[in-house]
Amino acid sequence: MGAFSIWHWIIVLIIVLLLFGKGKIPSLMADMAKGIKSFKSNMADDDKSSNPDQDNQNKDQ
Repeated sequence: MGAFSIWHWIIVLIIVLLLFGKGKIPSLMADMAKGIKSFKSNMADDDKSSNPDQDNQNKDQ
C-alpha cells in the first residue's frame, strides 16, 4: 500500500515529460552538472587557499 508500483512511476514519468518537454530535461541536467562542477571547483579552491596558511604555520614550528 505504501510502495509505488511500476504504473505509478510510468504515470509520473509521463506527467514530467508533458510538463517539461523532451528537450527541456537534458538542458536542466546540463545546468545542474555545471552547478555541481562549479561547486566542486570552488570547494577545491577553498581547500587550496586554507592549506598554505597551515603549511606556513607548520614550517615555523
